[in-house]
Amino acid sequence: MTTDPMPAPAWPARKPRLLLVDDQPVHLQVLYRTLAADHQLFMATSGEQALRVAREQLPDLILLDVVMPGQDGFAVLQQLRADRETAGIPVMFVTAHSGEDIETRCLEAGAVDFVPKPINPSVVRARVRTHLTLKFQSDLLRSLAFVDGLTGVANRRQFDERLATEWARAQRLGSALSLILVDVDHFKAYNDHYGHQAGDEALRRVAAALREQARRGTDLVARYGGEEFACLLPDTDLADARHLAEHMLEAVRLLAIPHRTGGASGVLSASFGVATRAGPAQPGWQPAALLGAADAQLYEAKRRGRAQVCAAALGDTAQD
Repeated sequence: MTTDPMPAPAWPARKPRLLLVDDQPVHLQVLYRTLAADHQLFMATSGEQALRVAREQLPDLILLDVVMPGQDGFAVLQQLRADRETAGIPVMFVTAHSGEDIETRCLEAGAVDFVPKPINPSVVRARVRTHLTLKFQSDLLRSLAFVDGLTGVANRRQFDERLATEWARAQRLGSALSLILVDVDHFKAYNDHYGHQAGDEALRRVAAALREQARRGTDLVARYGGEEFACLLPDTDLADARHLAEHMLEAVRLLAIPHRTGGASGVLSASFGVATRAGPAQPGWQPAALLGAADAQLYEAKRRGRAQVCAAALGDTAQD
C-alpha cells in the first residue's frame, strides 16, 4: 500500500529574505553569489548595523559571522532574542573557527545551525532551504493558532500580542496608534429571530467587510469576542481612523443583511468606537488605556442610538 507524500508547506509568494552579516566584504561576496538567485538579500558589516537592518527588514533567516570587531555574533544574537520583533528570526552562525567547542557554543547560544568557513556553496544553499522550510512551517502553524475559526480573521490572542507589540513600537518611534472597536447592533435579537446558523454567517460577512476596508498590510482585524471586532491601525491618526471607521460602517450597511428586530433601517448594522494614541504615552499609560478609550467611544455610539461612529484621542474626555 502506498501513501501520498505530505504536501510541502506553502512558501510566501515573495522571495525569502536573508540578512548576511560579516565584517569582511570578500566573505559577503561569496555568500551573495551563493544565495542571490533565490533570495532577497540584505547585508551588514557590523553587529550594530545588523541589529538595525534586522529590525527594519525583519528577514526570514540571518547568516551571522561569529568574530567581528565591536559586538561579536554572540552579542548580536543575544540582542536579537531580547527584542520582541526579532526574537523569532532563526540565526545560522558562519565562522572560520572550527571544532566541537565552538559549534557547541553556537548552538547553546540559540543558533539553529553552524556553517564553517570557507563555505561549501551547495551545503549552504541546502541548509538555508532547510531552515527556511522549518521557519515557514512554524509561521503557518502559528498563524493557524492565531486565526478565529468562525470568521477567518485574527483571534483575540493574536490581537493581544499585536497590541502589545504595536504599543511598544509607537512608544519607541513616537508614532500614532489607533484602535477601532466594533459591535454588531442587536445581535442577540438577530440570533433569537433568525437562528444561530444565520448569526454565524452574518458574523462571517461582517468580518469580511471589515477586512476589505482595512487594506494595509500593517492593519489587523480581529474578532475580539462574541459579536465584537477590533481593528488595530499602526501609524494612523485620529482623523484617518475615524474616516476608516465610517467606511466600515457603510460597508456593513451595504451588506443589506435583513434584521427585522434591529431598528428602523431593517438591516444589520454595527457601532464603532475609535481611540488614538498620538505620540509618546503619558506616564502610567498601558495598552489597556487605548482599549478603555475605544470602549468608551463604542459605548457612546450605542448610547446615541447605534449604527454610528464616535471617536476621541487617548486622554481626551470630550466626545465628538
